[in-house]
Amino acid sequence: MAGAICAMLCLVLAPSEAIESARYGLSLCAELIVPSLLPFFTASALLIRLGVPQLLGRALAPLARRLWGVSGVGASAFFAGVCGGYPLGAQTVAELYITGQIEKDEAERLLRFCNNSGPSFLVGVIGAGIFSSRAAGLLLYAVHLSAALLTGAFFRRGKPPAATPQPWKEPGFAGALVASVRQAVSAVLSVCGFVVCFCVLSGLLDALGVWNTATSFFSRASGIGTDDMRALLIGLLELSSGIGTLRGLPPSGGRFVLSAFLCGWGGLSVQFQTMAVLAETDLDARGHLVGRVFSAFLSALLAAALLRFFPVLPLF
Repeated sequence: MAGAICAMLCLVLAPSEAIESARYGLSLCAELIVPSLLPFFTASALLIRLGVPQLLGRALAPLARRLWGVSGVGASAFFAGVCGGYPLGAQTVAELYITGQIEKDEAERLLRFCNNSGPSFLVGVIGAGIFSSRAAGLLLYAVHLSAALLTGAFFRRGKPPAATPQPWKEPGFAGALVASVRQAVSAVLSVCGFVVCFCVLSGLLDALGVWNTATSFFSRASGIGTDDMRALLIGLLELSSGIGTLRGLPPSGGRFVLSAFLCGWGGLSVQFQTMAVLAETDLDARGHLVGRVFSAFLSALLAAALLRFFPVLPLF
């Protein structure tokens, strides 16, 4: 209750900043979130309802069991996540669980490594938009993908799951398509709502001087430059806004590593988006949080190693 009262007071004290931040969040949704997520959400839900993961599961099963201790059907959520971006991986896991294609233990293990950033954001937004190099974005995507694969292997526990339960299917393509579109629109609206809310929160913190104070303090304590520290702090809250603060700054190895870390983490906003898509299930989201923290630090280490052993990169 205290947090809600504080938020309302901030909105009263800085209404213009809140409005501008909301506009920025809505522009992110219109230009990036909806175009990149809605088609993937719809396609993923449709494929699941038509039983396609069962077909893929046969081909993926041997590799998935050895690497991650999950079924081939469960592994299809990983590929959905690395293609569609946050929070499609979590949405796919939830849908597979709801339709009875995976069990609870497997679903919670999948949440640790199947929810990831997609190529459109890493290559298009960061590579082309921040580093002016799609090759840099492809390298970041390779780092991100490798970290996700290794995170899944690290958290492999116990025996692989038993035979996958029979899938639940919609009665025909038309019914599956209608249900998939409705589900996708609902999920994307939820994601957009969180993006706008966190953009407004970040804008209010900026208007109240919180970001400047925190940036100065942590920059002096760590020796990290103020521009990079500001991107880090904002990115911990909301990924797109944090990455956006790097726009116009000269490319550097440190910013490459920082971008890898932030994409591995995903932002606090992604944690709430994931909780939203899991709301209709009894799945525990804490494993997802642990997986994202692990992936963030692993992504940074892999990016730093890449710079060390291959110092001549296209972005520099």
